[in-house]
Amino acid sequence: MKIDIYTGPMCPYCVKAKDLLSQKNLEYNELYIGNDFKVMEEMLQRSGGKRSVPQIFIGETHVGGYDDLYEIDRNGELNKLLEGH
Repeated sequence: MKIDIYTGPMCPYCVKAKDLLSQKNLEYNELYIGNDFKVMEEMLQRSGGKRSVPQIFIGETHVGGYDDLYEIDRNGELNKLLEGH
């Protein structure tokens, strides 16, 4: 299962999202948009134009940002999503 997380400079929610994934012993691929316009373009395309960071994807499923990740973890949907990939 592949987890991509798009992050940006000075982003406390990016740190929180990475911490949550690490606490669950999940490996993720961090894609930093701060230095690479192509990475930002990719994030915009995958997220449907969302510019805020983090933007989190599990497989091809767009989870959203940290608040979305936290919510699906809290309600048990994260485990179901991970099992499906």
